[in-house]
Amino acid sequence: MISHRTARELLPTAVSEVLDEFRRGASLDFHLWRANARTPALHLYPRDDGGDAPHPDSILLPITTGKGPGLTLELRGRFSREMTPAVSALRTALEHLYRYSEEVQAFTSEVSERYEEINLLYSISETLGSLLPLRDAARLILAEVCDVMGARRGSLWVADPGDDQLRLVASVGEEGLEGPLQIGDATAVTAKVFREGRAVILSENQIGNAQLRPFEAERLREDEDSVLSVPIRYSPPEGKPRTVGVINLIGRRRGGPFTGSDQRLLGAIASQVGAALENNRLVQESLQRERVSREMELAHDLQMKLLPAAETFDPDRVAARVEPTDSVGGDFYHFFRVRGGRFGVMIGDVSSHGFPAALIMALSMSAATIYASEVSSPARVLEAMGQALMDELETTEMYLTLFYGVVDPERGELVYANAGHPHAFVIRGDGRTDRLEAMQPPMGIAGAGEYHQRVVPWTIGEDLLLLFTDGLSDDVVASSRTAGEQRVLDETVRLRDRPVDEIVEALFALQCGARESAGQGDDRTAVVFRV
Repeated sequence: MISHRTARELLPTAVSEVLDEFRRGASLDFHLWRANARTPALHLYPRDDGGDAPHPDSILLPITTGKGPGLTLELRGRFSREMTPAVSALRTALEHLYRYSEEVQAFTSEVSERYEEINLLYSISETLGSLLPLRDAARLILAEVCDVMGARRGSLWVADPGDDQLRLVASVGEEGLEGPLQIGDATAVTAKVFREGRAVILSENQIGNAQLRPFEAERLREDEDSVLSVPIRYSPPEGKPRTVGVINLIGRRRGGPFTGSDQRLLGAIASQVGAALENNRLVQESLQRERVSREMELAHDLQMKLLPAAETFDPDRVAARVEPTDSVGGDFYHFFRVRGGRFGVMIGDVSSHGFPAALIMALSMSAATIYASEVSSPARVLEAMGQALMDELETTEMYLTLFYGVVDPERGELVYANAGHPHAFVIRGDGRTDRLEAMQPPMGIAGAGEYHQRVVPWTIGEDLLLLFTDGLSDDVVASSRTAGEQRVLDETVRLRDRPVDEIVEALFALQCGARESAGQGDDRTAVVFRV
């Protein structure tokens, strides 16, 4: 007698549901049988007893199930032509459902068989994504690979392009060759696989016949033993793939040779390891040869993030741009919305270049954000910033020129304080230029002290506030700072009716030729404000 479990396996849930729907929707008395010449017929549907065999006067239709057992659909009772389409549809649906079920079972079986391999690949991905040093990660990976694939020994070799050698990064299992290996060694299997970039499975006899040095172990234990050697390849986003190392598995604990399936699995692992090896190499090179440059780039990113975006503040009123001469610089600008509908505009220029200047710039930006939100007087803002930055400026022996102005559209005035910044101007609607002169020396030169401010008239819709650093004007006319400043003013006056972003773009375009001919210059910054 066939068990209920076997019957359920032969009647998948999807098939049972379709049969139930047909039984409810059509006036048909049908039964499903397993047809087998060697064993008695097995009644599969409906669940109640259908007898030991189909009725002699029933209509029997074979159901094709692919690789599964043959099935028969039995139609009992009276059968009319009108029922033919429904029966045909049922028969087709059953055949498709059984084939689908067989495909699902085959897929499930394949996944089950490859579970350890899939789990191994996932574990390796986690290991490579961890913070473990390369050697520790490689040893963990090799241990898992040898465990899953039953290898007696595993080794991972990495190319050292500097001296054309392969160096042993990690090994597990039995003792073997420690290296290093010359990449050009014609007798070494590992070197041969690296040079040719092609995986091999070799037996002891093949190694001997090819006059290759016995693999890493002194000898393979048995004639049917083999070695599996797979190149570690790296495929860059651009350019051709290249070989960066080799993974070897030597001998199997359960005996027998490695297979093509083992080779494919180890090849997939090698691809993951290749990306990790290349990333590790790039990181090491960066740390060894570009440490200072990397720090400067990080500082540059911080500097750019600290600067406010003119587009988010008010693109119709203000435009600004900073171009450090190095990766980082000491120039900066800031915008503020002040109580009473007023607007604050600041520019600063830290002496020197590089990381120390960028640090002062970052501290200045932070201090400006704090104090400009607490007080509205430009002089008091500069006083507070001077106190906050005094120790740092003295320690680094640097100084800071700083201008801060607040435009009040209702009063028609500009209130400003200027600590040694030479390039601050109001461009009038008729083309006149008024310099906003400094009233105190730069911060860091005279120490902390009292700051003063001045008030100048402001005509809404006509006047422009122009602020820039000496790096911009010095590069326009390399031989004369005065002439360079005048060129910047003349260009601003000429374009005073244009949008503020166009004016800034034009000012930076002035100095391109001069900078190329004069060589390295200073940080360049320009701010144009209109309200």
